[in-house]
Amino acid sequence: MKDKRVLFVSSEVVPYLPETEISSNSFQAAKMVNSIGGQTRIFMPRFGNINERRHQLHEVIRLSGMNLVINDLDMPLIIKVASIPKERMQVYFIDNEEYFKRKATFTDEDGELFADNDERAIFFAKGVVETVKKLNWAPDVIHVHGWMASLLPLYLKNYFADEPLFSDSKVVTSIYSEGFTGELAKDFIEKIKFDKIDEKALKTIESPTYENLMKLAADNSDGVIIGSEDVNAELIDYVTNSETPTLDYKTPDEFESEYTAFYNSLMA
Repeated sequence: MKDKRVLFVSSEVVPYLPETEISSNSFQAAKMVNSIGGQTRIFMPRFGNINERRHQLHEVIRLSGMNLVINDLDMPLIIKVASIPKERMQVYFIDNEEYFKRKATFTDEDGELFADNDERAIFFAKGVVETVKKLNWAPDVIHVHGWMASLLPLYLKNYFADEPLFSDSKVVTSIYSEGFTGELAKDFIEKIKFDKIDEKALKTIESPTYENLMKLAADNSDGVIIGSEDVNAELIDYVTNSETPTLDYKTPDEFESEYTAFYNSLMA
């Protein structure tokens, strides 16, 4: 993996959000690549409960200032950056006042999913790609963690299919047991179709549940990693019965050899 470029895109990453399996694995996988001579970039949403002063986030003016069109509305894209202490790894934060200012991640104080989580996921996916384009940083591997990042494979394989920067990138999605109950907005598909993505590519999320979002991500990925010991059996069956190369669950102690071998097999 020496000198290979790996882009990590995650719903959550420690130390910026509390430790969960997703936030911890996102960090540990990036740290592993970094430690063996690979180049990394990490992207996550700039949720309003992230302490910008403590973590020394600052806006990158040259990367900000673009508007992303989400369901026919212009939404300003703000990019902030920070460095993980002692690790020499940069983390880029996708921000927008409308979508990410609130002091919570995915649910309100009553535990209800935010009504615009679908639009936030679209904004995050498009924002990551547009920012990486501005950085002119062509990743060899793009590793996706968490459902808020799960639209990235779809957008890379469809909306950004002709973007030369990603022509050789291999997309890997980690699937976790940690998701959400219920469904996202009923008109979710219509908002994605606004970006001229074929309705046939969206049949999996006619019912926009967590499980179906991850199926959609897997359908558009070059490889899948089982990120939890207790992933939903339906999801495991769906992935293992597909032709997508799949890596079974590995503990953090097994990361280096197993993830490295999996990345290399996809790039071969």
